[in-house]
Amino acid sequence: MKDKVIEIKQGTVTSPNGFLAGAVEAGIKYKGRLDVGVLYSEEPCAAAAVFTANKVKAAPILVSMKNIARGKARAVVVNSGCANACTGERGLKDATEMAAVTASKLGIKPDQVLPASTGVIGTHLPMARFKAGIEKIELAKNGGHKLARAIMTTDTKPKEIAVRVTDGSAQYVISGIAKGSGMIHPDMATLLGFLATDARVEPDFLGKALKATVNESFNMITVDGDTSTNDMVSILANGAAGNTKINDKNGKVFQEALSHVCRFLARSIAADGEGAEKLIEVCIEGAKNASEAKKIAKTIAGSPLVKAAVHGNDPNWGRIVAALGRSGAAMIEERLEVYLQDEPVMRNGNPLPFEKDKLSRRMKTDIVKIRVCLNVAGGKATAWGCDLSQEYVTINSDYTT
Repeated sequence: MKDKVIEIKQGTVTSPNGFLAGAVEAGIKYKGRLDVGVLYSEEPCAAAAVFTANKVKAAPILVSMKNIARGKARAVVVNSGCANACTGERGLKDATEMAAVTASKLGIKPDQVLPASTGVIGTHLPMARFKAGIEKIELAKNGGHKLARAIMTTDTKPKEIAVRVTDGSAQYVISGIAKGSGMIHPDMATLLGFLATDARVEPDFLGKALKATVNESFNMITVDGDTSTNDMVSILANGAAGNTKINDKNGKVFQEALSHVCRFLARSIAADGEGAEKLIEVCIEGAKNASEAKKIAKTIAGSPLVKAAVHGNDPNWGRIVAALGRSGAAMIEERLEVYLQDEPVMRNGNPLPFEKDKLSRRMKTDIVKIRVCLNVAGGKATAWGCDLSQEYVTINSDYTT
């Protein structure tokens, strides 16, 4: 049987067998918005997660890091509207209680729950409202759609996907939801991402697969150069598909399918950057190695001058080369090739003639593509960002007022 990965129409994080979710309006964010949610597996799960590299870590991150250490979990509980970061001992107590209250609701142990929060830093979580919300949650098979909306902050739309995987004679589903719009420049993880699969996966391989996938997807997006205190991506694998256990030796198809899910979510986050109107895709080829290619791609995608030029449909490719030059990566100017919307604008270190007005019109699309060939070696990478608009400043200048 031929291996294949097919997206499930209207798929969400609860599309795999054995997963339920729910969300409610608890009044933590503001009236009329879902803001507390739960993802739950009816069966025990292998679990893995990656977390923010920011040295200031929110209380729920610290609790989740402790709970995931055994490589097992069965539930995720999340709130939006309050980050529970920089909240001291009280914050840690509240995050621990998040897990305990949820565990009681589900009939499982507190260390099987991964708490997560997103919202304003430096405010305490209103636990009375949180507890009341948890009691009201009704878990359902299609509850992933509600959960995807409950984790949104300045996002303009939910981000969710599920794929059905044919892996030899086995079939299983991998799914995910994510949130993120601002404070996006991840390192080790990004924003909030919750993944689920009904595949049977060896725990050590699951952790390695998640980390490798995150490094090629979520870690390759940038909106504003800021890494959050609350970034977290987790995956639960409950084995309900009954397949032969996936490991290092037979995990290629699983890895590819997981990458498909995470790249979709990562691109969706970049495209939904605060105030964004365009997705920027930066492809680097011919770098010294993959690590240097990643560095270049993220530097260009995150350059405020490049982002502003893309917003204004200005084919000012000199800003791309300037960002490349300050990335610190090895390069030889005389070998550089630069393409904007597939139009060659620089070759062998020399400018090429092009019709500025025509190229500007070609930039008036939802996706602007930048490709740079260094012709030094074989390193390559792709990063995603978004344009910089006046709306971004408006959103972030009165975020708490």
